[in-house]
Amino acid sequence: MRMWFATVLLFAGVSVVVADGMPVDKPWSFQPLRELAAPEVKDQDWAQTRIDRFILAGIESAGLKPAPAADARTLLRRLQFDLVGLPPTSEEVSEFKTAYARNPEHATRAAIDRLLASPHYGERWARHWLDLARYTDKTASWLESTAAAWLYRDWVVDAFNQDLPYDEFVKRQLANDLIPGSDPKDNAALGFLGLSPTYWKELQLPPDIIKGTVADEWEEHVDALGKTFLGLTLGCARCHDHKTDPITMKDYYAIAGVFASVKFADRPTMSEELWAPVAKARGRVSGLQKQLADLKKKKAKDLKEQTARINKEIAAIKAATPHYNMATVNGVAEAALFVVKNPKKHGTVLDYKMGEARNLPLHQRGDPNKPGEVVPRGFIEAFAKPGAERRMFKQGSGRLELAKGIVEDAAPLAARVMVNRVWTHHFGKGLVGTPSELGRAGEAPTHPELLDDLAVRFVANGWSIKWLHREILLSATWRQASVAPESETKDPDNRHYARMTRRRLDVEAWRDSMLWASGGLEAAVGGASEDLEKATSRRRTIYGSIHRRDINKMLRLHDFPDPAAHAGKRARTTTPLQMLFTLNGPFMQRQSDALAERLLEAAGRLVEARVGVAYERLFQREPNEREASLAASFLKGRENDRKAWAEYAQALLGGNEFLYVD
Repeated sequence: MRMWFATVLLFAGVSVVVADGMPVDKPWSFQPLRELAAPEVKDQDWAQTRIDRFILAGIESAGLKPAPAADARTLLRRLQFDLVGLPPTSEEVSEFKTAYARNPEHATRAAIDRLLASPHYGERWARHWLDLARYTDKTASWLESTAAAWLYRDWVVDAFNQDLPYDEFVKRQLANDLIPGSDPKDNAALGFLGLSPTYWKELQLPPDIIKGTVADEWEEHVDALGKTFLGLTLGCARCHDHKTDPITMKDYYAIAGVFASVKFADRPTMSEELWAPVAKARGRVSGLQKQLADLKKKKAKDLKEQTARINKEIAAIKAATPHYNMATVNGVAEAALFVVKNPKKHGTVLDYKMGEARNLPLHQRGDPNKPGEVVPRGFIEAFAKPGAERRMFKQGSGRLELAKGIVEDAAPLAARVMVNRVWTHHFGKGLVGTPSELGRAGEAPTHPELLDDLAVRFVANGWSIKWLHREILLSATWRQASVAPESETKDPDNRHYARMTRRRLDVEAWRDSMLWASGGLEAAVGGASEDLEKATSRRRTIYGSIHRRDINKMLRLHDFPDPAAHAGKRARTTTPLQMLFTLNGPFMQRQSDALAERLLEAAGRLVEARVGVAYERLFQREPNEREASLAASFLKGRENDRKAWAEYAQALLGGNEFLYVD
């Protein structure tokens, strides 16, 4: 009883003394992971996994009963959308039903393995990660080019497909170039940092103003890092010690010093030996191109002759340099930044000292023009082992040591954060309802013991995200039906998970499913991004070009997150503009026309047969009597009218059954 009471107080964020006499003065999320025995339950037959025992204990204590298992068709559709973001074919549903009738466990496991092996799995789960990473293909015109941004997106897709251990996934995104023996091609992972938002710096202004802009950038980077990997709002400690969590101003500036010691830079995807002559040649070409620009500004009399000479010199350099056109990726390089007065005229200079690192002083009230004590770069002190000092960063900027701090010193929290994110995407809500805030300011976990149990086993299984998927998807908890009148009445928010929650598709899955249903989806994986506004755009939505300052209209209308900010979870809105898009959007009309053509060609001239094809294609089932009757009434006298069939197709594509997953 005493231990139970201490646990309750601990998860409420209250300091207690547990049985061994050690004080607990940190939030629950900072505590070590605990290996717990699965609780005893009454309904021994229902629980299939350890997850189920933790969930069922709560269901039974609330006087509820679990919902029945979902039927085979519903289960496969749910699996498909969760893992690859696309519906199954009617043939796949039929095969799964047959296998499920023989052995539900074996059939479900085989379907999960098939989908996890699909290249489309990485596409689905990479998009979840890109929300956190503030991914963009294009940004403000005054910033350096992000034309290679898609290489970071493709790296994330491949990392999920290869089941790269999560601890390695973290380290490569922060410091692949500093990891001994790492593949230079994995420098694409540095896009997490290299595509970070940057702010306009008018260098005609004095340094005091520019220092504030630069400090704001550092805050954005620290805050995104904290929310993404640790589920903590580290940015709150810029001006004062964190009000609710054990994060001090010294912690903030110890990490901000890492970002003060790097510079946005294109990074090679080849070894340094091969890259060195290329970098030198590109530097010469850049200088010559600047000469060209200066000549045009000055309107030189012999502009034509000089332009021809310089262009010839540029061409010769490129031709003489092997691998000159090798792809580079958006990343960072080691360089300490100092904001100083321009010595030659008024204004400011951003003085990067390449290959160097710097420590930042505390900024009083967050103002860089009021420096205080200098703070050495290092990790958050609260994660230091008992009796030990914080991890200090002594290797260059400290990016690699920072990554190690996250997955070693703060491993319990980093594991909890990722487990909760995966759980959130499978259930529509997290064990912690604030997935990027696991500090005291966030929501307390509904099932703290289950979260810890999963996190312990996640780490023990090599930080494998595919292992985590299997563990969740094979549970009886996840396989419940979404209709359960008793729990809907007694537990409308489904806090006890006594049923599955019906969920609306996100905009990517909805758009991709429409393309798939109309037969127009191009399934190729990877490659440069394309404009989703084009009528010819038929690739999956993850390959649509994202502009940080001008988001695609369809995405913006349907709750796509702001690519300028970390998005721990998406808003869920229902607006008149969404309804108008369904009725009048050009994309909707194109897919409706294409689906209508498919139906008219598929099943002769009988309306009943065509309607059957529509339901089989979109919902993997036959229409019921009422649905068939409504279709017949709507199409009566217009059986071969393409416009009528397009209107019918549009109603199905915009209807709830196509928009929602049970």
